[in-house]
Amino acid sequence: METSFIVQNFVPLMFAGLFVFLLSGIPVAFGLAATGLLFGFIGMEAGLFGGNLFQALPLRVFGIMQNDTLLAIPFFTFMGIILERSGMAEDLLETVGQVFGPVRGGLAIAVILVGALLAATTGVVAAAVISMGLISLPIMLRYGYNRTIATGTITASGTLAQAIPPSLVLIVLADQLGRSVGDMYAGALIPGLMLVGLYLSFVVMVAIFKPSWVPALPPEARIYREANGSSGHKSLLALFAICGAAGYAWSKVHQSVINPMIGRELPAPGDEIVILSMTVASLLALGLALLNKALKIGLLSRLTEQVTFVLIPPLVLIFLVLGTIFLGIATPTEGGAMGALGALIMAVGRGRLQLKLLVQALDNTARLSCFVLFILIGSTVFSFTFNAADGHIWVEHLFDKMPGGALGFLIVVNVLVFILGCFIDFFEIAFIVIPILAPVADKMLGGLLPPGTPADMTLIWFGVIIAMNLQTSFLTPPFGFALFYLRSVAAKKDYKDRITGETIPAVQTSQIYKGSIAFIVLQLIMVSAVIAFPTLVTGGIEKGVTIDANKVLDQLQMQPREEANDPFAVPAAPGASGAAGASSAPAESGASDDPMKGLLESIKKEQGQK
Repeated sequence: METSFIVQNFVPLMFAGLFVFLLSGIPVAFGLAATGLLFGFIGMEAGLFGGNLFQALPLRVFGIMQNDTLLAIPFFTFMGIILERSGMAEDLLETVGQVFGPVRGGLAIAVILVGALLAATTGVVAAAVISMGLISLPIMLRYGYNRTIATGTITASGTLAQAIPPSLVLIVLADQLGRSVGDMYAGALIPGLMLVGLYLSFVVMVAIFKPSWVPALPPEARIYREANGSSGHKSLLALFAICGAAGYAWSKVHQSVINPMIGRELPAPGDEIVILSMTVASLLALGLALLNKALKIGLLSRLTEQVTFVLIPPLVLIFLVLGTIFLGIATPTEGGAMGALGALIMAVGRGRLQLKLLVQALDNTARLSCFVLFILIGSTVFSFTFNAADGHIWVEHLFDKMPGGALGFLIVVNVLVFILGCFIDFFEIAFIVIPILAPVADKMLGGLLPPGTPADMTLIWFGVIIAMNLQTSFLTPPFGFALFYLRSVAAKKDYKDRITGETIPAVQTSQIYKGSIAFIVLQLIMVSAVIAFPTLVTGGIEKGVTIDANKVLDQLQMQPREEANDPFAVPAAPGASGAAGASSAPAESGASDDPMKGLLESIKKEQGQK
């Protein structure tokens, strides 16, 4: 009786066991592995599995360690830590703050833009939030910013690291969904930039309707001025216009230049054109600034030179890394290695690369990489037993009767991820929940995409939706990590400002929590937009040529066989009439070893997986 109960309810019991392990407080990686091993042995004792269930497990673990895609995680992490520790965040916040400071909401706009730039370079939420909390928050409070707007802008801008390439979340999701990291990056680029635009629009609306909440910097706080007293913005706008025109001109000739170089016949994807055009514009700006400084021409203002020398190098690094990935010149792993080398060169160029900084960066990179790999190994052990028990079929039956069909499934999954994000880390969600839901999503969601969309795009779209949703996990109480990061550096007691001499009240935890609400709503709006308009994700991905296995089989079998033992004859398809039944035993034996038949079967198998 007990054995039959276990067999009939094995998958629900397995989830309950995992829940108990997680509540016990042991690390997630060991909880996942323990659940998989324990219920694997229970299933063997109950007769649900054979005694050889775990024989292939060591090969799966070695497969994880040999996965080249996961090497991108330490490379991009190292790149981000080197750039953050070498003072890039401080320079960017000071410079961009001076550019937008004279307008209402300028400091908030600067924080959002720097947050997006830090997201694309460091990819680390903690580094972005802490840096902006230490540098920007005191300035915003000094000049009378509304506290909920100030704290919300900083925490939300820090979470952009989850959605803007090269994001660690996108690498992990691509690995778990079995899709290309490059495609995941290309799919997430436009939604990520649109989210930045949504944040900026919100700040502009606040500046229009509540100008007292986001005041401009007073004249005495603007440190970059020309000899005649002007701010230098005209020179900056002129350089921006010249470089923008150069980037636009490149976008018109990009395809005719790049396609012959890489031997491509298909049209260039839109995201590739955007990235390469911005690369050309950035390099031109840097070249003009260097020429102006070397020849002492004096055409550029102090503000323009500062913006160019601080902002352009990290932009060029980002565009080169993403550009080589989108062009197919480098894999994400190779792009990450190039980014890490570029970060070291930038740190040396700034004179800030010290042995202590290098040791800290290597130590933190090793810690995060081991953390990710241990969770991945634990989730592999869990999924080993889960799939052996046909858990994916149980999950599919759980959703197939749901009202709303595929759209209802997608809404429920996003609600589930949103709720889980309030309590557990995004890595745990990616390694526990996504492998369980991916097979169901692949079967159910294809009908929601526009007609003619390749089947491979289904899980790319699903992965980008989940990545956008996972951003909210950093802002949702009670365990929103971005809220805690800001709380750790925000003033806990009243203090006297060193510039104005006025007493600034302490930042309350409730103000930090309230500040996140508006940006959580904006993030959910963006998730809804990606669900409603899948082409935001799929439109920028290069479409490959689809091979129809049946047509290939027909073409290869068009010429009839003259003799059953003809060594060059293509064996008949299984179930074919006539010659197949008359074949002799030796001929059948030869057909089973025919390499062409193996090729056809592999094509059919691959076609069935797409």
